[in-house]
Amino acid sequence: MVSQKRFKYKNSFNIAMLQKTEEFQDLIDKIITSDILVIVEGKKDKIALEKLGINNIIELNKKPIFQIVEEISNSNEECIILTDLDKEGKQLYSKLNSDLQRHGIKVNNKLREFLFKNTKLRQIEGIGTYFENLLNH
Repeated sequence: MVSQKRFKYKNSFNIAMLQKTEEFQDLIDKIITSDILVIVEGKKDKIALEKLGINNIIELNKKPIFQIVEEISNSNEECIILTDLDKEGKQLYSKLNSDLQRHGIKVNNKLREFLFKNTKLRQIEGIGTYFENLLNH
């Protein structure tokens, strides 16, 4: 009886993990097919997303935020902000989000919200490894 319960819980855990992994893949696929612009903090973040197949990426790279906002608002209607999920990344996100929206740019938060709610990931550069490990467990 106990082993049957344990199997049942393990099975439901695996199903939940599979659902999260599929949801993650769907979000990534939508970003790839829509070619929506993704904003990241640096080179390692960009490389990690490129490994997932995302190519329309701009790095902040210590550029002034007003400059980034102007560049984006001149050529995009929508973007995704994928700054790290740590304190500094949250502050950058907040500033970018408000400035971009003020310039009429729609900020798509689906992937960011998914990462916050469903993972312990805090550095975008680890996104590929994180989900690879999920698939292998």
